[in-house]
Amino acid sequence: MYRFSVIMLLAIMSTNVFSQEKKKIDFESFDITKVGDQVPDFFFTTINGKSYKMSELRGKTVMLVFFATWCGPCMKELPQIQSEIWEEYKSDDFIVVALGRDHSMEEIKKFNAEKGFTFLLGPDPEHKIYGQFFQKYIPRNVVVNKEGKIIYQKQGYREEDVKNLKSILEEQVM
Repeated sequence: MYRFSVIMLLAIMSTNVFSQEKKKIDFESFDITKVGDQVPDFFFTTINGKSYKMSELRGKTVMLVFFATWCGPCMKELPQIQSEIWEEYKSDDFIVVALGRDHSMEEIKKFNAEKGFTFLLGPDPEHKIYGQFFQKYIPRNVVVNKEGKIIYQKQGYREEDVKNLKSILEEQVM
C-alpha cells in the first residue's frame, strides 16, 4: 500500500510539473492599454526636477520604459536603451522616459548617479503611472507616436526586441 501511495504521489506531481511547463504566461492579459490606444495622460517629474505632462509631449515620439532597480532584465535593458536607442535617435522629436516603478525620487537619483543614463528618469513610487498601462510584470516598454497613439508595447527583455524597436523608431523619428 505504501509503495502504491508513493507511486501515485509521484505520478500526480509529475503531471503537475508537465502541465505547468506547457502553460505559458499571457503577458498581454495584464495590459490595460493596447497598441492603437490613445496614451493615458499623466504627470511625471524627472530627477533634474523638471515636470512633464504626457499630453504636452504630443508632437514628439516618446518611448516609456517601466523598470525597477532590483529587476535583472531591466538592468540589462537600460544600458542597451542608452547606447542603441537614446544615443542613436535622440532629437527634438524623440525622448526616452524611464520610470522607476515603486521607487522614490531619492532612489532614482542615487541609481542614476551610479549608472549615468542621459535619458529622462523619474520615479513612479506607487505605480500610479504604470497602473494606467499594466497590471504587472516589468520591464515594460511603450512607444507613443507624435499623435499620442500607442504604436508599440512589450513586456520583458530580449536583445532582439531592441532591433524591433529600432525599426519602429526609424519610421517615426528619421
